[in-house]
Amino acid sequence: MPERFEQTMYEMLAQTRAVLTELKSLGVDEVYPLAGTESLPLCSQGMSESNLQRCDCRTETLDEIRIELGDCQRCKLAKRRKNLVFGSGNSHAQLVFVGEGPGRQEDESGIPFVGEAGQLLDRILFAMGLERDQVYICNVIKCRPPQNRNPNNDEICACEPFLQRQLASIKPQVIVALGKFAAQTLLQQQTSISQLRGNWADYQNIPLMPTFHPAYLLRNPAGKRDVWEDMKMVLRRLAQEDSP
Repeated sequence: MPERFEQTMYEMLAQTRAVLTELKSLGVDEVYPLAGTESLPLCSQGMSESNLQRCDCRTETLDEIRIELGDCQRCKLAKRRKNLVFGSGNSHAQLVFVGEGPGRQEDESGIPFVGEAGQLLDRILFAMGLERDQVYICNVIKCRPPQNRNPNNDEICACEPFLQRQLASIKPQVIVALGKFAAQTLLQQQTSISQLRGNWADYQNIPLMPTFHPAYLLRNPAGKRDVWEDMKMVLRRLAQEDSP
């Protein structure tokens, strides 16, 4: 192994020397390293993919968004939370699941969908041939409402910009909105989830599938068949996106 490594290094140095010699013969006296992408300014939100490719800018990372969120005190939910639940999974996922907000177990762990509803979501992913580390999972709001009540408008407004930035950073091929609040927030409409589910919608030019929240399925098991039909459409859309 050491001899092979030394041989590889020797060949790389020889190739580099040959390139530099060729450049010098062309009159190039100095070579400057390319700037790393981390030194580029952030792109403006809402820029199209074609514009992004033409501009000397970069998309912010999930880590940068999380750092800016910090020990968030932007709404009253911060006073009672134990942990802020930012999101988890693949930062370059093709598929993102967006739920409503953390429950008790999520508040304890700081990880989205780890309670009973999360276990059901895991089973849905398994049926789809996916695992958590292949997708990204987050919520509209990052802190647990007391007694798991519905989030108020001011709480959604405080968190929604960070959700938008998360989705812009990941740039998924498909989004699944789990439940009424996720679907209504992302689509900016008040249509009931029973009417929205099973019908493709659009979020920032990304196909979005609204479906029932796993917590709803725990109370209404008959809805599982509808959700599975929705997930089959999601799988077909992902296959279409991957096809040449």
